[in-house]
Amino acid sequence: MISPSAKLRRQLALFGLAVIVGASGRPAFAQAQPETVAPGDDATVQSARTYRIRQGDQITLTVFGETTLTPPAPLRVVQGGTIALPLVGEVMVAGLTTAQASSAVARKLHKYLRNPQVTVAIYTVGPVEALVLGNVKVPGKYTLPPPARVTDAIAAAGGLGPVDGDFPDARLEAPEGTTKSVSLQRLLHDGDESQNVAIESGETVYVPSPSVFNVVVSGAVDKPGDVALHEGDDVAMAVARAGASTAQNPDLNHVSVSRTGQDGKISIQTVNLYPILKNGDFSHDLKLQKGDLVFVPQAGKKADYLSPLYLLRFLIP
Repeated sequence: MISPSAKLRRQLALFGLAVIVGASGRPAFAQAQPETVAPGDDATVQSARTYRIRQGDQITLTVFGETTLTPPAPLRVVQGGTIALPLVGEVMVAGLTTAQASSAVARKLHKYLRNPQVTVAIYTVGPVEALVLGNVKVPGKYTLPPPARVTDAIAAAGGLGPVDGDFPDARLEAPEGTTKSVSLQRLLHDGDESQNVAIESGETVYVPSPSVFNVVVSGAVDKPGDVALHEGDDVAMAVARAGASTAQNPDLNHVSVSRTGQDGKISIQTVNLYPILKNGDFSHDLKLQKGDLVFVPQAGKKADYLSPLYLLRFLIP
């Protein structure tokens, strides 16, 4: 089955209407609000235990019984993920829980103190720096309030650009190079909140643009030549955009598609558009690829009012 948006686009094209997908063609995204929990709540305690320190966070650090080694003010985790302490210098804390950070500082102090007791706590959570690229209205680098998620990044960039058919999969790339995929179709169309994943500071959010390519349509059509299609478009869409009028009297039962493979060999497939258009089931149509050659032969006799040509031009799902 084709998506509702793709079906609507096909219907409009087959009616001969110009479809302009503007920047406002998709709803704006509401920025996700952070959840609030009461102090002492089990969720708060669990979050503090599992939260991993990030660049931009501020932490408090206490060395029991050593006031000279206890910083008088919160420490900011600088670029690179470290904090600077007297005596021991820089300590890497980014990516660690507060318990792990406490142990990391204690190990550094062990050469100076017999049994250092260190406590690290989160003072403030730093903002999330995200680079949002691709098919968004205003690509760029954005500072997002924590906790930031995919929809927050897209909203900060002004929302999605024109989308043809289903929403694409967004790609999230961490600074160290690891990537993960988010289905925007499931998130924005189906409401699957499990796809609204959290964004870490320094991550890049990339939204692919619709893939556009050309095929050549010749034969009994109004405008033979190059036809621009989007990824997932089929033979019916190519013929509709090339223009199929009664004056040309095309034979839609025997549309041929020539395709050159990677090995250089040419294959030819014949597509019968009549049952496809009659039943409205485009899953049986052939998806076209860049460089395909579509040929529409002329019918042996003039098409009547209820011919496949009529269905192609005025199909109502």
